[in-house]
Amino acid sequence: MLFVLTDDMRFDDLQYLPQIRSLIGDAGMSFDNEFDNVTLCCPARTSILRGQYSHNTGVLTNDAKNGGFETAHGSGVENATVATAMHDAGYVTGLFGKYLNGYPNTADVSFIPPGWDRWASSTKGNAYGEYDYTLNLNATQVSHGHTPADYGTDVYVAQTKALMNDAAATKKPFFAYLAVYAPHQPATPAPQDVNAFPGLKALRDPAFNEADVSDKPDYIRALPLLGPKRQDQIDVLARKRAQSLQEVDRGVASLIDTLRVNGQLDNTVIIFTSDNGFHLGQHRMPAGKQTAYETDIHLPLLVRGPGIAAGAHVSALTGNIDLAPTIAALGSTTLADNPDGRSLVGFLAAKPAGAAHVVAPPAVWRNAYLLEHWSTASTVADRPGAGQLEPDDQDQGGQTPADDAASTTVAAGAPAVGNIPEFRGLRIAGYTYVEYVTGERELYDIVADPDELHNLIKSTSAARLAALHTRLEDLHTCVADACRQIENAPLTLPA
Repeated sequence: MLFVLTDDMRFDDLQYLPQIRSLIGDAGMSFDNEFDNVTLCCPARTSILRGQYSHNTGVLTNDAKNGGFETAHGSGVENATVATAMHDAGYVTGLFGKYLNGYPNTADVSFIPPGWDRWASSTKGNAYGEYDYTLNLNATQVSHGHTPADYGTDVYVAQTKALMNDAAATKKPFFAYLAVYAPHQPATPAPQDVNAFPGLKALRDPAFNEADVSDKPDYIRALPLLGPKRQDQIDVLARKRAQSLQEVDRGVASLIDTLRVNGQLDNTVIIFTSDNGFHLGQHRMPAGKQTAYETDIHLPLLVRGPGIAAGAHVSALTGNIDLAPTIAALGSTTLADNPDGRSLVGFLAAKPAGAAHVVAPPAVWRNAYLLEHWSTASTVADRPGAGQLEPDDQDQGGQTPADDAASTTVAAGAPAVGNIPEFRGLRIAGYTYVEYVTGERELYDIVADPDELHNLIKSTSAARLAALHTRLEDLHTCVADACRQIENAPLTLPA
């Protein structure tokens, strides 16, 4: 099995991956409504490994006191993951690329989490920049410089390919977890792609630099309109993100070719997804994630493999907590801890019907998916040792009058977005509902208003809001089987 995870990739970034769309999406199944529980790297990645909502993993943010590698390592959640399940089932396992934010700060630089037979993840340096980093390569520290051969995506693809080749030679099943850093900023492209997509700009959808944010939460309402310089910065990042994905596209295509040459392709499942989405100027926010807007929560999910209908689409509500149960089921094993998520294998085995080639959901399926967000509880001073800490997004990097003459309402040194208030919410069929700790709420009709311009809270009946609130209250503390039961319960929205 080959699992490919990108970093901060939006659903619509698939347009920049033609080979992946063709070789995995067109040759397999597309999950059109895949969503993220927490739109932040470390919580999302822990949920992927564990199959749990973040309120159950305990990894709430990227930071040391209430998230990050430190929390995952200290609480022992690494001891029972999809890696340990697949290893115990007889698979040769390997993780190549990004692990959890802060790794390996509170552990020895040679530390390899349980369940992984092969390991290559950065312990220091600039892995996000694709050059000048040091890998913990199977408990040995290996330094990489700034030559084309050191480009991170290529290094991780080569290590993945080596595992697949060795598995073919020994006739053993494998589980390869390829976690590239692209298109996370600084979104460094491979040398051959530095001039790709000339003139490309961030999508100017109706939400870009939204003119009227009077119905949005205070943290959005406080933002100035994006001036020319800030828009230019967003466009540069959008172009680099597209450029950085080109080597991912070629790399994954080369892995599929290796599987074909080795005779492994016909019995290998390939899964492609992202840890979280990303906004680029929507609702006046420069560039970042951590919101409950579609740009941040909607993820790509493509799966191909034996018995999976080519070109099929799944419209059912799925999420990142379903990945570990699905991988375990495909490996004929189970997770040690009862997950909150559920296996998608039933969809993968289904035969689509009709010209639209759509796989219908089963009679009993999820009607709501939980969205969560917590504030960070630590500072850089909490991490004095080595560890891979991701660069700040533009949202957190500060926006001052010197940066953009049109943004004079932001004090020097102040964040452009600042701390997004803690929230919890629901993604249901056609709607997103969010409750903030500040008492503010948002409700969007995603079908009629896909850009989320019109907050319906003030025009929605008290009965409908009560139904949404009740389901959210039930779900936000759920555990394991109870999560699935609450999600499955019919959700009728009164007029």
